[in-house]
Amino acid sequence: MSDPELDFGTVESGASATYPMQCSALRKNGFVVLKGRPCKIVEMSTSKTGKHGHAKVNLTGIDIFTQKKYEDMCPSTHNMDVPSIKRLDYQLLNITDNFMCLMADNGDIREDLRVPDNEVGKEIETKFEAGDEFLVTVMSAMGEECAVATKVLANK
Repeated sequence: MSDPELDFGTVESGASATYPMQCSALRKNGFVVLKGRPCKIVEMSTSKTGKHGHAKVNLTGIDIFTQKKYEDMCPSTHNMDVPSIKRLDYQLLNITDNFMCLMADNGDIREDLRVPDNEVGKEIETKFEAGDEFLVTVMSAMGEECAVATKVLANK
């Protein structure tokens, strides 16, 4: 009846990192997986139906973590993967050895996220050194996380 070979030692939420969407249903400023990377669609064009009967969609996207540009082409009737993206706001408490100490709304503390090496990272460091209280928006998709924006902390 039971198989002793099966190992259920690790538990996951079961949520997929991506979900399929028909290529023709994708929109500019939406998200898509291009060359295995989560990207924001910045340009889209559809070619006419060719001799094999499929209109093709040309997609250009910018990687949401590295800002690298990717391009891909897909028949409009085929499915493409769309990344499941989650945005969370954390209050910045401290920066130690280039790692941010962040507090979630429920009081949980996390110290596993680096200050990004981009404009947002410079903005975070400048505001922190000035003693400002602010929120850091962290975007996560496909197992990666990165701070993508800052917000002024609303007085409660």
